[in-house]
Amino acid sequence: MGRSQSLPRGDDPRFGPDADDSASPILHIDMDAFFAAVEVRRRPELRGRPVIVGGVGPRGVVSSASYEARRYGVRSAMPTSQARARCPHAVYLPPDFTAYTAASRAVMQIFRDVTPLVEPLSLDEAFLDVAGARRLFGSPATIARLIRRRVADEQGLTCSVGVAPSKFVAKLGSTRAKPDGLLVVPPGQVLEFLHPLPVNALWGVGERAAETLRRLGLATVGDLAAAPLGLLRQAVGAASAAHLHELAAGRDPRRVTPEHVDKSIGAEVTFDADVADPLEIRRALLALSAKVGVRLRGSGQVGRTVTLKVRLADFRTVNRSRTLGVPTDTAREMFDTVWALYTALDPGERIRLVGVRVEGLASAQGAPRQLTLGAPERGWREAEAAADAAAARFGRSVIGPASLMGDRDAHRKENPPHP
Repeated sequence: MGRSQSLPRGDDPRFGPDADDSASPILHIDMDAFFAAVEVRRRPELRGRPVIVGGVGPRGVVSSASYEARRYGVRSAMPTSQARARCPHAVYLPPDFTAYTAASRAVMQIFRDVTPLVEPLSLDEAFLDVAGARRLFGSPATIARLIRRRVADEQGLTCSVGVAPSKFVAKLGSTRAKPDGLLVVPPGQVLEFLHPLPVNALWGVGERAAETLRRLGLATVGDLAAAPLGLLRQAVGAASAAHLHELAAGRDPRRVTPEHVDKSIGAEVTFDADVADPLEIRRALLALSAKVGVRLRGSGQVGRTVTLKVRLADFRTVNRSRTLGVPTDTAREMFDTVWALYTALDPGERIRLVGVRVEGLASAQGAPRQLTLGAPERGWREAEAAADAAAARFGRSVIGPASLMGDRDAHRKENPPHP
Protein backbone atom coordinates (compact mmCIF):
# COMPACT_ATOMS: atom_id res chain seq x y z
CA MET A 1 0.00 0.00 0.00
CA GLY A 2 1.04 3.60 -0.56
CA ARG A 3 3.07 2.53 -3.60
CA SER A 4 4.25 5.26 -5.94
CA GLN A 5 2.67 5.28 -9.40
CA SER A 6 2.73 7.68 -12.30
CA LEU A 7 -0.41 9.80 -12.47
CA PRO A 8 -2.35 10.05 -15.72
CA ARG A 9 -2.17 13.52 -17.22
CA GLY A 10 -3.75 15.33 -20.15
CA ASP A 11 -0.82 14.48 -22.42
CA ASP A 12 -0.81 10.76 -21.46
CA PRO A 13 -1.26 8.81 -24.74
CA ARG A 14 -3.38 6.20 -22.90
CA PHE A 15 -6.04 8.85 -22.39
CA GLY A 16 -5.47 11.16 -25.33
CA PRO A 17 -8.15 12.58 -27.65
CA ASP A 18 -7.81 9.55 -29.94
CA ALA A 19 -8.60 7.02 -27.21
CA ASP A 20 -11.74 4.89 -27.60
CA ASP A 21 -14.65 7.13 -26.58
CA SER A 22 -17.50 4.98 -27.93
CA ALA A 23 -18.85 4.22 -24.43
CA SER A 24 -17.84 7.50 -22.75
CA PRO A 25 -20.78 9.88 -23.34
CA ILE A 26 -20.31 12.14 -20.29
CA LEU A 27 -18.36 15.37 -20.62
CA HIS A 28 -17.19 17.58 -17.79
CA ILE A 29 -16.19 21.00 -19.09
CA ASP A 30 -14.25 23.35 -16.83
CA MET A 31 -13.27 26.86 -17.92
CA ASP A 32 -9.60 27.69 -17.37
CA ALA A 33 -8.96 30.37 -14.70
CA PHE A 34 -12.37 31.74 -15.67
CA PHE A 35 -12.62 35.07 -13.84
CA ALA A 36 -9.01 35.97 -14.64
CA ALA A 37 -9.47 34.91 -18.27
CA VAL A 38 -12.53 37.14 -18.68
CA GLU A 39 -10.52 40.08 -17.28
CA VAL A 40 -7.65 39.39 -19.69
CA ARG A 41 -10.11 39.11 -22.57
CA ARG A 42 -11.34 42.66 -22.03
CA ARG A 43 -7.86 43.98 -21.16
CA PRO A 44 -5.61 42.38 -23.80
CA GLU A 45 -2.61 44.30 -22.45
CA LEU A 46 -2.68 41.94 -19.44
CA ARG A 47 -2.08 38.84 -21.55
CA GLY A 48 0.99 36.96 -20.37
CA ARG A 49 1.07 38.75 -17.01
CA PRO A 50 0.03 37.27 -13.64
CA VAL A 51 -3.56 38.35 -12.98
CA ILE A 52 -5.32 37.76 -9.66
CA VAL A 53 -9.04 38.39 -9.13
CA GLY A 54 -10.48 38.65 -5.64
CA GLY A 55 -10.86 40.84 -2.59
CA VAL A 56 -8.13 43.48 -2.76
CA GLY A 57 -8.41 44.58 0.87
CA PRO A 58 -6.39 43.22 3.82
CA ARG A 59 -8.99 40.49 4.46
CA GLY A 60 -9.56 39.66 0.82
CA VAL A 61 -9.47 36.16 -0.67
CA VAL A 62 -8.34 35.09 -4.15
CA SER A 63 -11.26 34.09 -6.38
CA SER A 64 -9.24 33.29 -9.52
CA ALA A 65 -5.61 33.37 -10.59
CA SER A 66 -4.20 33.20 -14.10
CA TYR A 67 -1.78 30.40 -14.85
CA GLU A 68 1.05 32.94 -14.87
CA ALA A 69 0.16 33.74 -11.24
CA ARG A 70 -0.20 30.08 -10.31
CA ARG A 71 3.47 29.53 -11.13
CA TYR A 72 4.19 31.54 -7.99
CA GLY A 73 2.00 29.27 -5.88
CA VAL A 74 -1.10 31.48 -5.92
CA ARG A 75 -4.34 29.50 -5.69
CA SER A 76 -8.07 30.15 -5.33
CA ALA A 77 -9.28 30.65 -1.73
CA MET A 78 -5.80 31.85 -0.67
CA PRO A 79 -5.77 35.09 1.38
CA THR A 80 -4.93 38.00 -0.90
CA SER A 81 -2.22 39.10 1.54
CA GLN A 82 -0.49 35.76 1.07
CA ALA A 83 -0.87 36.04 -2.72
CA ARG A 84 0.74 39.51 -2.61
CA ALA A 85 3.67 38.11 -0.65
CA ARG A 86 4.20 35.38 -3.24
CA CYS A 87 3.51 37.47 -6.35
CA PRO A 88 3.79 41.19 -5.55
CA HIS A 89 4.11 42.20 -9.20
CA ALA A 90 0.75 40.65 -10.23
CA VAL A 91 -2.21 42.72 -11.40
CA TYR A 92 -4.87 42.58 -8.66
CA LEU A 93 -8.48 43.20 -9.72
CA PRO A 94 -11.79 43.19 -7.82
CA PRO A 95 -14.33 40.70 -9.19
CA ASP A 96 -16.93 41.82 -11.72
CA PHE A 97 -19.67 39.21 -11.42
CA THR A 98 -21.86 40.93 -13.99
CA ALA A 99 -19.18 40.29 -16.62
CA TYR A 100 -18.54 36.73 -15.42
CA THR A 101 -22.25 35.88 -15.43
CA ALA A 102 -22.64 37.20 -18.97
CA ALA A 103 -19.64 35.16 -20.13
CA SER A 104 -21.01 32.10 -18.36
CA ARG A 105 -24.38 32.44 -20.09
CA ALA A 106 -22.68 32.61 -23.47
CA VAL A 107 -20.55 29.54 -22.76
CA MET A 108 -23.49 27.53 -21.41
CA GLN A 109 -25.46 28.40 -24.53
CA ILE A 110 -22.70 26.86 -26.64
CA PHE A 111 -23.08 23.68 -24.57
CA ARG A 112 -26.87 23.70 -25.04
CA ASP A 113 -26.47 24.16 -28.79
CA VAL A 114 -25.02 20.63 -28.73
CA THR A 115 -27.28 18.89 -26.20
CA PRO A 116 -30.17 19.85 -23.90
CA LEU A 117 -28.64 17.60 -21.23
CA VAL A 118 -26.45 20.23 -19.55
CA GLU A 119 -26.03 20.31 -15.77
CA PRO A 120 -24.24 23.50 -14.66
CA LEU A 121 -22.28 23.19 -11.42
CA SER A 122 -21.18 26.82 -11.21
CA LEU A 123 -20.51 29.74 -13.54
CA ASP A 124 -17.49 27.99 -15.03
CA GLU A 125 -18.21 24.26 -15.19
CA ALA A 126 -20.91 21.84 -16.28
CA PHE A 127 -21.65 18.21 -17.06
CA LEU A 128 -23.00 17.25 -20.49
CA ASP A 129 -24.52 13.99 -21.69
CA VAL A 130 -23.84 13.83 -25.44
CA ALA A 131 -25.11 10.32 -26.14
CA GLY A 132 -28.04 11.72 -28.13
CA ALA A 133 -25.88 14.20 -30.05
CA ARG A 134 -23.58 11.67 -31.74
CA ARG A 135 -25.63 11.31 -34.91
CA LEU A 136 -25.54 15.05 -35.53
CA PHE A 137 -22.09 16.02 -34.26
CA GLY A 138 -19.97 12.85 -34.06
CA SER A 139 -18.25 10.99 -31.25
CA PRO A 140 -17.95 12.40 -27.70
CA ALA A 141 -14.32 13.42 -28.25
CA THR A 142 -15.26 15.06 -31.55
CA ILE A 143 -18.03 16.97 -29.74
CA ALA A 144 -15.55 18.01 -27.04
CA ARG A 145 -13.20 19.38 -29.70
CA LEU A 146 -16.09 21.22 -31.36
CA ILE A 147 -17.11 22.85 -28.08
CA ARG A 148 -13.54 23.83 -27.21
CA ARG A 149 -13.11 25.40 -30.65
CA ARG A 150 -16.37 27.34 -30.39
CA VAL A 151 -15.57 28.60 -26.89
CA ALA A 152 -12.18 29.80 -28.12
CA ASP A 153 -13.43 31.33 -31.39
CA GLU A 154 -16.64 32.91 -30.09
CA GLN A 155 -15.69 33.82 -26.52
CA GLY A 156 -11.91 34.21 -26.63
CA LEU A 157 -11.63 31.79 -23.67
CA THR A 158 -10.24 28.30 -23.14
CA CYS A 159 -11.67 25.27 -21.38
CA SER A 160 -10.58 21.77 -20.42
CA VAL A 161 -12.74 18.71 -21.02
CA GLY A 162 -12.89 15.26 -19.48
CA VAL A 163 -14.69 12.57 -21.52
CA ALA A 164 -15.66 9.46 -19.57
CA PRO A 165 -18.40 6.90 -18.88
CA SER A 166 -19.43 8.61 -15.60
CA LYS A 167 -19.64 12.07 -14.04
CA PHE A 168 -17.04 11.38 -11.38
CA VAL A 169 -14.40 10.17 -13.83
CA ALA A 170 -15.19 12.94 -16.34
CA LYS A 171 -14.62 15.60 -13.65
CA LEU A 172 -11.28 14.08 -12.72
CA GLY A 173 -10.44 13.94 -16.42
CA SER A 174 -10.99 17.66 -16.95
CA THR A 175 -8.81 18.41 -13.94
CA ARG A 176 -6.00 16.29 -15.36
CA ALA A 177 -6.41 17.93 -18.80
CA LYS A 178 -5.83 21.47 -17.50
CA PRO A 179 -5.10 23.91 -18.84
CA ASP A 180 -6.72 24.01 -22.28
CA GLY A 181 -6.73 20.24 -22.81
CA LEU A 182 -8.84 17.19 -23.54
CA LEU A 183 -8.65 13.81 -21.82
CA VAL A 184 -10.65 10.68 -22.74
CA VAL A 185 -11.11 7.78 -20.32
CA PRO A 186 -12.44 4.60 -22.00
CA PRO A 187 -14.51 2.29 -19.75
CA GLY A 188 -11.89 -0.43 -19.93
CA GLN A 189 -9.24 1.93 -18.55
CA VAL A 190 -11.19 3.59 -15.75
CA LEU A 191 -9.34 1.71 -13.01
CA GLU A 192 -6.00 2.30 -14.70
CA PHE A 193 -6.85 6.00 -14.64
CA LEU A 194 -8.27 6.13 -11.12
CA HIS A 195 -6.05 3.92 -9.02
CA PRO A 196 -2.79 5.91 -9.19
CA LEU A 197 -4.58 9.09 -8.00
CA PRO A 198 -4.14 10.32 -4.43
CA VAL A 199 -6.97 9.32 -2.12
CA ASN A 200 -8.18 12.91 -1.73
CA ALA A 201 -9.15 12.86 -5.43
CA LEU A 202 -12.30 11.03 -4.32
CA TRP A 203 -15.40 13.18 -3.76
CA GLY A 204 -16.04 13.54 -0.06
CA VAL A 205 -12.42 13.10 1.05
CA GLY A 206 -11.22 16.33 2.61
CA GLU A 207 -7.86 16.91 4.26
CA ARG A 208 -8.93 15.45 7.61
CA ALA A 209 -10.37 12.25 6.06
CA ALA A 210 -7.36 11.96 3.76
CA GLU A 211 -5.00 12.11 6.73
CA THR A 212 -7.03 9.43 8.52
CA LEU A 213 -6.86 7.17 5.47
CA ARG A 214 -3.14 7.82 4.98
CA ARG A 215 -2.46 6.78 8.57
CA LEU A 216 -4.06 3.44 7.64
CA GLY A 217 -1.70 3.16 4.69
CA LEU A 218 -4.33 4.15 2.12
CA ALA A 219 -2.51 6.80 0.10
CA THR A 220 -4.00 6.20 -3.36
CA VAL A 221 -7.41 5.39 -4.80
CA GLY A 222 -6.07 1.96 -5.66
CA ASP A 223 -5.10 1.40 -2.02
CA LEU A 224 -8.62 2.28 -0.93
CA ALA A 225 -10.21 0.04 -3.59
CA ALA A 226 -8.21 -2.94 -2.30
CA ALA A 227 -8.91 -2.24 1.39
CA PRO A 228 -11.45 -4.35 3.30
CA LEU A 229 -14.78 -2.56 3.60
CA GLY A 230 -14.73 -3.13 7.37
CA LEU A 231 -11.51 -1.13 7.67
CA LEU A 232 -13.08 1.75 5.77
CA ARG A 233 -16.17 1.69 7.99
CA GLN A 234 -14.00 2.00 11.08
CA ALA A 235 -12.14 4.94 9.53
CA VAL A 236 -14.93 7.04 8.01
CA GLY A 237 -18.26 5.45 8.96
CA ALA A 238 -20.55 3.07 7.13
CA ALA A 239 -22.21 5.51 4.70
CA SER A 240 -18.95 7.18 3.63
CA ALA A 241 -17.19 3.84 3.36
CA ALA A 242 -19.78 2.51 0.92
CA HIS A 243 -19.67 5.74 -1.10
CA LEU A 244 -15.87 5.80 -1.35
CA HIS A 245 -15.66 2.10 -2.13
CA GLU A 246 -18.01 2.54 -5.11
CA LEU A 247 -16.09 5.54 -6.45
CA ALA A 248 -12.74 3.78 -6.05
CA ALA A 249 -14.14 0.94 -8.15
CA GLY A 250 -15.13 3.43 -10.85
CA ARG A 251 -18.86 3.12 -10.22
CA ASP A 252 -20.95 6.29 -10.34
CA PRO A 253 -24.53 5.75 -11.61
CA ARG A 254 -25.66 9.39 -11.38
CA ARG A 255 -27.12 10.86 -14.55
CA VAL A 256 -26.71 14.36 -15.95
CA THR A 257 -29.78 16.21 -14.66
CA PRO A 258 -30.42 19.57 -16.33
CA GLU A 259 -32.26 22.09 -14.21
CA HIS A 260 -32.44 24.70 -16.92
CA VAL A 261 -35.66 26.12 -18.33
CA ASP A 262 -35.18 28.03 -21.57
CA LYS A 263 -35.87 31.72 -21.10
CA SER A 264 -34.65 32.60 -24.57
CA ILE A 265 -33.64 31.03 -27.87
CA GLY A 266 -30.84 32.46 -29.98
CA ALA A 267 -27.99 31.87 -32.37
CA GLU A 268 -24.67 33.58 -33.04
CA VAL A 269 -21.94 33.47 -35.65
CA THR A 270 -18.30 34.47 -35.34
CA PHE A 271 -16.85 35.58 -38.67
CA ASP A 272 -13.61 33.98 -39.85
CA ALA A 273 -12.23 37.50 -40.26
CA ASP A 274 -13.61 40.75 -38.88
CA VAL A 275 -16.28 42.12 -41.23
CA ALA A 276 -17.19 45.65 -42.30
CA ASP A 277 -19.37 44.88 -45.35
CA PRO A 278 -23.05 45.58 -44.46
CA LEU A 279 -24.20 43.05 -47.07
CA GLU A 280 -22.28 40.23 -45.40
CA ILE A 281 -23.62 41.24 -41.99
CA ARG A 282 -27.14 41.38 -43.43
CA ARG A 283 -26.84 37.88 -44.83
CA ALA A 284 -25.54 36.59 -41.50
CA LEU A 285 -28.48 38.14 -39.63
CA LEU A 286 -30.88 36.62 -42.14
CA ALA A 287 -29.38 33.15 -41.66
CA LEU A 288 -29.42 33.53 -37.86
CA SER A 289 -33.05 34.68 -37.89
CA ALA A 290 -33.92 31.59 -39.92
CA LYS A 291 -32.13 29.35 -37.41
CA VAL A 292 -33.87 30.94 -34.42
CA GLY A 293 -37.24 30.64 -36.18
CA VAL A 294 -36.69 26.93 -36.74
CA ARG A 295 -35.81 26.42 -33.07
CA LEU A 296 -38.81 28.40 -31.87
CA ARG A 297 -41.27 26.52 -34.05
CA GLY A 298 -39.62 23.22 -33.20
CA SER A 299 -40.08 23.89 -29.48
CA GLY A 300 -43.65 25.13 -29.91
CA GLN A 301 -42.81 28.58 -28.56
CA VAL A 302 -43.09 32.22 -29.55
CA GLY A 303 -41.29 35.25 -28.13
CA ARG A 304 -41.96 38.96 -27.77
CA THR A 305 -38.50 40.54 -27.37
CA VAL A 306 -35.99 40.36 -30.22
CA THR A 307 -32.36 41.13 -29.36
CA LEU A 308 -29.45 41.97 -31.63
CA LYS A 309 -25.93 41.23 -30.38
CA VAL A 310 -22.87 42.79 -32.00
CA ARG A 311 -19.30 42.11 -30.88
CA LEU A 312 -16.74 44.51 -32.30
CA ALA A 313 -13.20 43.60 -33.28
CA ASP A 314 -11.84 44.77 -29.90
CA PHE A 315 -14.28 42.39 -28.08
CA ARG A 316 -16.60 45.18 -26.95
CA THR A 317 -20.16 43.84 -27.08
CA VAL A 318 -23.32 45.84 -27.77
CA ASN A 319 -26.88 44.52 -27.32
CA ARG A 320 -30.02 46.19 -28.63
CA SER A 321 -33.58 44.89 -28.09
CA ARG A 322 -37.10 45.63 -29.28
CA THR A 323 -40.30 44.24 -27.79
CA LEU A 324 -42.96 43.43 -30.38
CA GLY A 325 -46.66 44.10 -30.03
CA VAL A 326 -47.45 40.39 -30.28
CA PRO A 327 -45.12 37.38 -29.98
CA THR A 328 -43.51 35.86 -33.05
CA ASP A 329 -41.79 32.73 -34.30
CA THR A 330 -41.19 33.88 -37.88
CA ALA A 331 -37.74 34.54 -39.25
CA ARG A 332 -39.12 37.30 -41.48
CA GLU A 333 -40.27 39.40 -38.52
CA MET A 334 -37.12 38.70 -36.49
CA PHE A 335 -34.87 39.66 -39.40
CA ASP A 336 -36.77 42.89 -40.09
CA THR A 337 -36.42 43.77 -36.39
CA VAL A 338 -32.70 43.02 -35.98
CA TRP A 339 -31.82 44.70 -39.25
CA ALA A 340 -33.62 47.85 -38.11
CA LEU A 341 -31.74 47.64 -34.80
CA TYR A 342 -28.41 47.20 -36.61
CA THR A 343 -29.09 50.10 -38.97
CA ALA A 344 -29.96 52.36 -36.03
CA LEU A 345 -26.84 51.21 -34.18
CA ASP A 346 -24.54 52.00 -37.11
CA PRO A 347 -21.42 50.70 -35.29
CA GLY A 348 -18.99 52.10 -37.88
CA GLU A 349 -16.35 49.52 -36.94
CA ARG A 350 -15.38 46.04 -38.05
CA ILE A 351 -17.57 43.29 -36.60
CA ARG A 352 -16.32 40.05 -35.03
CA LEU A 353 -19.67 38.43 -34.13
CA VAL A 354 -23.38 38.97 -34.58
CA GLY A 355 -26.25 37.23 -32.83
CA VAL A 356 -30.04 37.09 -32.81
CA ARG A 357 -32.01 36.14 -29.70
CA VAL A 358 -35.71 35.99 -28.84
CA GLU A 359 -36.82 36.33 -25.21
CA GLY A 360 -40.10 36.48 -23.34
CA LEU A 361 -41.02 32.98 -24.49
CA ALA A 362 -44.51 31.51 -24.25
CA SER A 363 -46.38 28.59 -25.75
CA ALA A 364 -47.30 29.13 -29.39
CA GLN A 365 -50.63 27.43 -28.80
CA GLY A 366 -53.26 30.08 -28.34
CA ALA A 367 -50.78 32.97 -28.72
CA PRO A 368 -52.14 36.02 -30.58
CA ARG A 369 -50.94 36.54 -34.14
CA GLN A 370 -50.03 39.77 -35.88
CA LEU A 371 -52.80 40.73 -38.30
CA THR A 372 -51.76 42.88 -41.25
CA LEU A 373 -54.35 44.76 -43.31
CA GLY A 374 -54.57 43.21 -46.76
CA ALA A 375 -52.24 40.30 -45.92
CA PRO A 376 -53.09 36.89 -47.41
CA GLU A 377 -54.88 34.45 -45.14
CA ARG A 378 -51.87 32.16 -45.15
CA GLY A 379 -48.67 34.15 -44.63
CA TRP A 380 -45.01 33.97 -43.67
CA ARG A 381 -45.45 31.59 -40.75
CA GLU A 382 -47.12 29.02 -42.98
CA ALA A 383 -44.38 29.45 -45.60
CA GLU A 384 -41.66 28.95 -43.01
CA ALA A 385 -43.47 25.95 -41.51
CA ALA A 386 -43.59 24.43 -45.00
CA ALA A 387 -39.85 25.05 -45.30
CA ASP A 388 -39.37 23.27 -41.96
CA ALA A 389 -41.26 20.25 -43.29
CA ALA A 390 -39.23 20.20 -46.50
CA ALA A 391 -35.99 20.48 -44.53
CA ALA A 392 -37.01 17.61 -42.26
CA ARG A 393 -37.56 15.44 -45.32
CA PHE A 394 -34.76 16.55 -47.65
CA GLY A 395 -32.24 18.35 -45.39
CA ARG A 396 -31.97 22.00 -44.44
CA SER A 397 -29.24 22.69 -46.98
CA VAL A 398 -31.88 22.69 -49.72
CA ILE A 399 -33.76 25.56 -48.00
CA GLY A 400 -31.63 28.70 -48.25
CA PRO A 401 -32.22 31.68 -45.91
CA ALA A 402 -33.03 33.92 -48.87
CA SER A 403 -36.06 31.75 -49.59
CA LEU A 404 -37.59 33.10 -46.39
CA MET A 405 -37.64 36.55 -47.93
CA GLY A 406 -38.59 35.53 -51.44
CA ASP A 407 -35.88 35.75 -54.10
CA ARG A 408 -37.03 39.06 -55.54
CA ASP A 409 -37.52 40.61 -52.11
CA ALA A 410 -34.13 39.39 -50.87
CA HIS A 411 -32.39 40.67 -53.98
CA ARG A 412 -34.12 44.04 -53.69
CA LYS A 413 -33.22 44.42 -50.03
CA GLU A 414 -29.62 43.31 -50.45
CA ASN A 415 -29.15 45.45 -53.58
CA PRO A 416 -31.17 48.62 -52.91
CA PRO A 417 -31.50 51.08 -55.80
CA HIS A 418 -29.14 54.02 -55.81
CA PRO A 419 -30.76 57.29 -54.71
